[in-house]
Amino acid sequence: MDQISFKNIQKIGETVYENERYIHVHDSKLTLRYDSNYIEFKHIPTLAEFDQAAAYLREYHLMRNQHHMKFYFPENEEISGELAHHLKEQGYEVGFMELYAIHPQQFTKVNGQASMIEIKEVTEEDLEIYMELQYEQEAVNGADFAKQKRQVHQDNFLSENVKQILAYYQKEPAGSLDLILTDTTIEIDGFNVREQFQKKGIGSMLQKYVMDVYKDKTVILVADGEDTPREMYRRQNYNCLGFQYEAQKC
Repeated sequence: MDQISFKNIQKIGETVYENERYIHVHDSKLTLRYDSNYIEFKHIPTLAEFDQAAAYLREYHLMRNQHHMKFYFPENEEISGELAHHLKEQGYEVGFMELYAIHPQQFTKVNGQASMIEIKEVTEEDLEIYMELQYEQEAVNGADFAKQKRQVHQDNFLSENVKQILAYYQKEPAGSLDLILTDTTIEIDGFNVREQFQKKGIGSMLQKYVMDVYKDKTVILVADGEDTPREMYRRQNYNCLGFQYEAQKC
């Protein structure tokens, strides 16, 4: 588990440029997805280095009718006060993500309404139900973004390295997650429970399914470092392995 880092987390997009200071990732099919179109710094930049990279990314995005700016900073490195102040002045929203991992045997016992909850892998039979659930969640970020993501979900359904999981509560679609499979890890991604079905143990049951099916792998996920789910993961015995700062603006 000690060797797991943010490099183990799947990032959709292709490297279109790289130099000694940063990597530029872009996805021409997911232009509205911030996490597929960004610059990741190899070291904490000086103000001049950041401004140079920002000018390059802004020009690149405007040529492709993209209006957001997104930057990742090196994992487990704090942003300096000077850089943090500069980002705030430039109108960036700054936050950080945390990397969590757990061996399935360490997962806490689930106390949910198990008899009312069914967890299953998505098949042809309920693929459209899964798609509708994803659209409902993603449309919060705009209908165009949700439409772009539909193709990703269709590709994932056909992929041998991705499993899509649905939760039903009293036969109503209530939540879902995606599993990204590698030789040693299972990454939980796209984890969501519909608002009207929250606090019924559905999220825990989804995770229990993962722990029961993939007993021999390390389960990993990324959580917002300033959001409440991270507290749930800590209570469930996940280990926090690191953090990574990010900055973005529209």
